[in-house]
Amino acid sequence: MSPVHRTPPILLALVLIGGATLASGCPGPAAAAGDVAWNLTLAGDTEQVLTHSGIQALPDVEGYGYSVSTVGIKYGPNRYRGVLLTDLVEMAGGIGEDDLIYVSAEDGYLWVFDTTQLRGEEFFTFDENLHEIPAPALRVILAYERDGMPLAYEDGGPLRLVVITETPDVITEGSPWVKWVDRVEVRRG
Repeated sequence: MSPVHRTPPILLALVLIGGATLASGCPGPAAAAGDVAWNLTLAGDTEQVLTHSGIQALPDVEGYGYSVSTVGIKYGPNRYRGVLLTDLVEMAGGIGEDDLIYVSAEDGYLWVFDTTQLRGEEFFTFDENLHEIPAPALRVILAYERDGMPLAYEDGGPLRLVVITETPDVITEGSPWVKWVDRVEVRRG
């Protein structure tokens, strides 16, 4: 009688988890722009769900994004394309002066914007040496493209909030650069 070979339980578990991940359509770096299975929930006066391709069909803007982490690591500058956060807020019913915008991600990270920051004001801005400088015109976008390519998952894609400027030499504090955005909600004050 020949010996029976059994698959180790841990190997079987890894194969099953990998298969379930692939079957669930989780986005990854190899996903093509048109194949991204990602939705954004807009909530305010009403609630609606936008697909990734639906977001890309909205009017877009471009600008330079350059951020610094809380520990001083600089990311950028890169050229980003996306939809203005103000346009998304309008689609959710608009915003009053005392309202707040909650932007959340699939990993649980949350950033709250007030109307001032929605207008691109009151962000910390720095030069290359990380010395604070007066803020130029800033805009907050929900980016889906970086340097002409779809925003990769490992870089916070397929949808990431980015603070953009017209020139590549302005660095913004990176905390509001929410990765993996899946919900934008207007909460009435």
